Amino acid sequence: MARYLVSGGAGYVGSHVVLTLLDQGDEVVVLDDLSSGHGGSLQPGIPFVQASLADRKALDEVFAAWKFDAVFHLAALSLVGDSMKEPLRYCRENLSNSINLAEAAVKAGCLRYVLSSTAAVFGVPREVPITEETPTLPVNPYGLSKLMMEQALGWAEGANGLRSACLRYFNAAGADPAGRCGEDHDPETHLIPRAILATLGQLPPLHVFGTDYDTPDGTAVRDYVHVMDLAAAHVAVLPRLDQGSVRYNLGNGRGHSVREVIAAVERISGQKVPYENGPRRAGDPPVLVASSARMMAETGWRPRFDDLDQIVETAWNWHVAHPRGYGTQRSAA
Repeated sequence: MARYLVSGGAGYVGSHVVLTLLDQGDEVVVLDDLSSGHGGSLQPGIPFVQASLADRKALDEVFAAWKFDAVFHLAALSLVGDSMKEPLRYCRENLSNSINLAEAAVKAGCLRYVLSSTAAVFGVPREVPITEETPTLPVNPYGLSKLMMEQALGWAEGANGLRSACLRYFNAAGADPAGRCGEDHDPETHLIPRAILATLGQLPPLHVFGTDYDTPDGTAVRDYVHVMDLAAAHVAVLPRLDQGSVRYNLGNGRGHSVREVIAAVERISGQKVPYENGPRRAGDPPVLVASSARMMAETGWRPRFDDLDQIVETAWNWHVAHPRGYGTQRSAA
């Protein structure tokens, strides 16, 4: 049995990583400042430390209290639009906090570090599917902040022996099929939950940004990967770190348009999704689809929820069962 530290473990993807680790019998300590995570997502009985990654003393205390086999780092500022308004804050906090955690891990002799990265490191790619060889040219400060940390980790392997896995997510979606965790953002910016919440009357009609793209139905195409598949990838990558640091793209390898997502929500819910068409958003590429071939070949990982209706169904079920999201927060233990 191993023990892991999960920063951002009360957040959307982080809480599902925690579930995956617990389900396989491992011990987990969650570190989260609850600025965007939810105490209600934390599983009963697990150690939880409410602290900021900017607090170096708190980090040292965590590593002194427990010995970890690896660190999963999922805490970050992650809203692309906000990053355009506050570029210095995004670059400062995402990079410096990630470095603080990495330095604390190195100091404690924990030399495996899994970083939640993003497809935003690629910017607007010229070709799809996007592979690990696709040039990294971020077009927003959020993507830049993640790319800078990826580069810092590359140097840290040679200097400090810190082996890292940078997992570049595409569009995380869905919820734990057992209903233990789900997606609860404020504001909610992701398409699938926005479509669901609009259908449930909890948000205004969905706004479709652009209907004149060079795609089969004119709307933007994205790669939706189930959150439990992302969580499984964090675990699958650990043995690969014995051979050195890695960078992997994580997606389904299948693209779905905005209109296809709307149709899937309507099939699952049996209701019409209220929506209105509007102009494109600046900087939105027509198609973003991942190639996860390297991850699959080198780790054996495979998406289990590779059907859009499966993904939407788990999200729909969670939102129907949790009309107020998590509702309350758990105080620090």
